[in-house]
Amino acid sequence: MNEWDKAQAGYLYDANYDEKLIKERTRCADLCYEFNRCKPSDTARRDELIRQILHSTKGNVTVTAPFYCDYGNICVGENFYTNYNVVVLDGARVTFGDNVFIAPNCVFTTAGHALDTEQRNKGLEIALPITVGDNVWIGANVTVLPGVTIGSGTVIGAGSVVTKDIPSGVIAVGNPCRVLREITDEDKNKYPVYTE
Repeated sequence: MNEWDKAQAGYLYDANYDEKLIKERTRCADLCYEFNRCKPSDTARRDELIRQILHSTKGNVTVTAPFYCDYGNICVGENFYTNYNVVVLDGARVTFGDNVFIAPNCVFTTAGHALDTEQRNKGLEIALPITVGDNVWIGANVTVLPGVTIGSGTVIGAGSVVTKDIPSGVIAVGNPCRVLREITDEDKNKYPVYTE
């Protein structure tokens, strides 16, 4: 089993010294570098590059530079949006559903380091997948840790550190992130709606 296969299977793997993984990260870093230096008005080139970076895309994808990831091991659904400074450490697969909105300065990290000092000093890491359902809003400065699933229709409040799974249809906040309450029909009236 090569190091990439170990990572996808949830085993400790050599993320730091394996030549194949270094080559893949360098390829992705070059694409991110090019993407992040595109003129905002050059939407065609930006779209072309982000679709080269990401593993798979569905429909409309808007990623605001700067954006960083390790491998492009990321699947995004329809109507995907990220604001500035989103980082995805994607040693394992990161999957975003349809209509996911991500505020500035968010981190999605599948990477964890070995707790044993000898293993860690050898460059061994673990990678666990992250899954975000449909219709999710991630507030500013949120960190999502390895192995987490966030259910559909959920809002994660700004500054949260998501350490465990969050169910569908809730508002969750804090460090560690916890469910605050369910989202209800009353939330449709939270903000004023202009009508003529």
